[in-house]
Amino acid sequence: MSGGGDPGRPAAEGPGAMLGADALLPLPGGAGEVTFEPGRAADEAVVTAVAAPVLLEFRPVVPNGRAMLVLGGGGYVALMAGREGVQVARWLNALGYSAFVLLHRFPDARHGPSAPLDDAGAALQAIRGAGFDRVGVVGLSSGGHLAASLAAARPADWPGTAVARPDVMVIGYAPISTNAAGRTIVANKPPLPPVEKQALYDALQPDAQVMPGPPPAFIVYAANDPVVPVDNAWRLHAAWLAAGGTAELHVFGDAPHGFALDTAGLPVAAWPTLCAAWLRQVGFL
Repeated sequence: MSGGGDPGRPAAEGPGAMLGADALLPLPGGAGEVTFEPGRAADEAVVTAVAAPVLLEFRPVVPNGRAMLVLGGGGYVALMAGREGVQVARWLNALGYSAFVLLHRFPDARHGPSAPLDDAGAALQAIRGAGFDRVGVVGLSSGGHLAASLAAARPADWPGTAVARPDVMVIGYAPISTNAAGRTIVANKPPLPPVEKQALYDALQPDAQVMPGPPPAFIVYAANDPVVPVDNAWRLHAAWLAAGGTAELHVFGDAPHGFALDTAGLPVAAWPTLCAAWLRQVGFL
C-alpha cells in the first residue's frame, strides 16, 4: 500500500495546488475549473461552481495506511470546502489518515441529478486505485447525505453502477430524507431549486434504501438544528440497525447547523474526540 506520505506520488501542481493540498488524484473528465468565493483563506473556502470533479489529497506526517474521503456540505448548490473540507482533512491527518477532499459537481441542468453520487463513487475508486485498501468517508450536511448514499441502493433508473462501499462512515447533520417529496418534516415545504437537486433528494433516501450489512457508522447531530431536523438522525440510526449494521449516535442538545470542527465553547465541540475514540474502537484507527 502506498501510505499518505508516499513521496512517490507527484506533488500538486495547477488545480492540485488548490486549498493547500499535497496532490491531485485524477478523476474521469479531468481536472475541471472550480470557482471559489473571492477573498477567503483555504480553511474558510467556499466553492460556487464545479465544471468537473476535483479530488484533493492531504497527507499526514505519520501515515496509518488508511484513507478517508471527505465530503463537505453546501446544500448541493455550493461546497464548504474549507470548514467542512480542508479543516476536516487536517484533523484526519493528525490522526494518521490520508484525507481526500472531493469537490464534486452540483445537481443542475448541466450535470443532472446523479452527478454528486457519480463523482463520489469515482473518488472512492481513485483512492483505492492509489493503493489504499481500507477507505472510510466523512460527510457533513449535504455531504453527509451523499456519504450515506454510498451505502444505499443506486436508483434503478440512473445509469452507471454502484461502487464498493466505504469501510466506515462518519455522518454529521445531514438531510437524510426530510427533503424528499412526501417525507418532509416541515409542513408544506416546497421543492428545492434547482429541479435536479430536488430530483436527487427524491431519488436518494439512504434510510429507505440502505443495503444490508452497512459499514459501521458514527452519526452526530444537533437536537435544535434549525436547518436539518434531528428526525434525520433518528431515521438514519434506525435504518442502519434494521439493515444489520452498527451505529453510534450522538445528539447534542444545543448547537448551530454546520457546527463542523470550529464551534468552540459548546459541548458539541467534543464530537471529534468522541469520533476518534469510536474509530479506534471499531478498529479503523
